[in-house]
Amino acid sequence: MKALHIHAGPRARRHLARHGLQPHDVGVIPAAAGGPKGLILGPLDRFIFGEWLARSNQPVHLVGASIGAWRMATACLTSPVAAFERLEHDYIHQDYTLEPGQTRPSARHVSERFGENLQAFYGGRVGEVLYHPRLRLHIVTSRGRHLLGREHRIRTPLGYLGAFLSNAVHRKAMGAWLERVVFSSPLPLSGGVCTPLPFATHDYRTRQIALSAANFNPSLQASCSIPFLLQSVRDIPGAPTGAYWDGGITDYHLHLQYNAPATGGAPLVLYPHFQKAVVPGWLDKGLRWRHRATPFLDHTIVLAPNPEWVRRLPNGKLPDRTDFTRYGADLASRVKAWRTATAASRQLADEFSSWLERPSLDDVLPL
Repeated sequence: MKALHIHAGPRARRHLARHGLQPHDVGVIPAAAGGPKGLILGPLDRFIFGEWLARSNQPVHLVGASIGAWRMATACLTSPVAAFERLEHDYIHQDYTLEPGQTRPSARHVSERFGENLQAFYGGRVGEVLYHPRLRLHIVTSRGRHLLGREHRIRTPLGYLGAFLSNAVHRKAMGAWLERVVFSSPLPLSGGVCTPLPFATHDYRTRQIALSAANFNPSLQASCSIPFLLQSVRDIPGAPTGAYWDGGITDYHLHLQYNAPATGGAPLVLYPHFQKAVVPGWLDKGLRWRHRATPFLDHTIVLAPNPEWVRRLPNGKLPDRTDFTRYGADLASRVKAWRTATAASRQLADEFSSWLERPSLDDVLPL
């Protein structure tokens, strides 16, 4: 059974018909939020960043939220293959201490441990990320406003209820509660001026902040800070004060209007994803009418696992956060299931590599 499905927007499909897919065609690579689901993309990440993309020299914008931001920051490290292997190992083996009588770790404990892990992972190497010669990183976070301006046991649930109701009426209305704040690599030799965003921002309330050594770890931790499971990150250096949460809240799958001219001319968005649908925000998961493709994705190629292949993985699904409760304190069984899934996902990278050698539109599905 084929593991990989390739989906393309209409303009991307026309490009593939004329030129196939070359590494110099790629100007943007998004990386979605989704927690452990992102593990399935490890072999694709290692192939794309460690081998295939290295055959070109154009600037490439990496846009990530939550685990996607962690993946894209890892792509900017020297020797990305080894870095991705470490990310996979560290994520699979994460474990947290439960307090007596509790079924899940406290948000404070998870945040403290995660912050320590990020420090160990990127310690002494942040410069590799900020000043990569061609990869431009954009970390997406969600900054609370009004009731969500600071974390509180009453204000925060009420604020997210307001965000949920506002979003159900209109996605843009959620901007009254949460705004998109993107931390972007500085332009080379610019003295800290941000790299321009590779997407338009008229769709949602947005700010852009320059990444620096002082705010790299806090912004990356914020992008991964799922409300109620981790604590928010407060007052990130160089950014407006307030509470910052998971970038997936505002931009779950980064359904953005990608702007080819901002990428230096490379015309395509290559999107390794764990499913076909590119869902705008985390609160849109239950709003099926927002899961359809839009003209925002016309230049996009999505690489996603075949749903039938996914059903052959442990528990018939991708790794996800429910596995923490499914396996509880049985760390060894969860590690075994996740390692089995990530080992199987090498088929995704092998099939993509084979398709690149003999690209056929017969294998390309509509997005």
